[in-house]
Amino acid sequence: MLLMHGWPQHWYLWRDVIPRVAPQARVIAPDFRGFGWSDAPRTGYRMDQLKRDMLALLDELGVEEVAVAGHDWGGFVGFLLALEHPERVRSFLALNVIPPWPARDRKVLRDSWRFLYMPMLACPGLGRRVGRAAAARGLRDSGLDQADVEAFVSRFRGERGVVTERVYRSFLGSLPALIRGRFSAADLRVPSRLVFGTRDPVLTTRAAQDSAAQTDQLELELVPDAGHFVVDEKPELVADRLLALM
Repeated sequence: MLLMHGWPQHWYLWRDVIPRVAPQARVIAPDFRGFGWSDAPRTGYRMDQLKRDMLALLDELGVEEVAVAGHDWGGFVGFLLALEHPERVRSFLALNVIPPWPARDRKVLRDSWRFLYMPMLACPGLGRRVGRAAAARGLRDSGLDQADVEAFVSRFRGERGVVTERVYRSFLGSLPALIRGRFSAADLRVPSRLVFGTRDPVLTTRAAQDSAAQTDQLELELVPDAGHFVVDEKPELVADRLLALM
């Protein structure tokens, strides 16, 4: 299993999932470049590069095929792996992320204002300050205790704070191609499931439903008593769904 975290977290996101799935499979839970304890180079924060990092890691470990789970940006990278390298992905569990194909429902497009925080996080100087504040608030909402929240947020100082700006700046640069339809739901050939906490303050249930309706390969499960950090809030459910996809 390849377990990929999102922003603003690192491998520790999976702390309550790993003990539940490790008896059944080998678990690989890396930090993305610039996150956690990985190096933080100046470049390479496009989602395509993070995907290539994961493929290089699997190659180095001699792993040909994996079940993949990804939350937030990790889920986006997981979709890229499933869409572009289906021979490497046995199954895919996405968690509170919207797939990279365009929405069909115009009501989803009217929710675009919810993503206005992205340009702020991408802005030099401002992004790292906003990122620290947003990370602290979001992680407290996820159920982490104060000591763990402080440990996470401390990683946003210095060079690590710049990583947030680089990740979001890189994504905004790739956004026009995604809007034009670089990816299509018809290209998803890997059995996939989207577990979606409906109390997510940014991503809407409507967007998740629109994405899943475009392909039979993506099964949607709505979790009404969870928010964006569904892995933290519902580790048993996440572990069960991951094992079911093995």
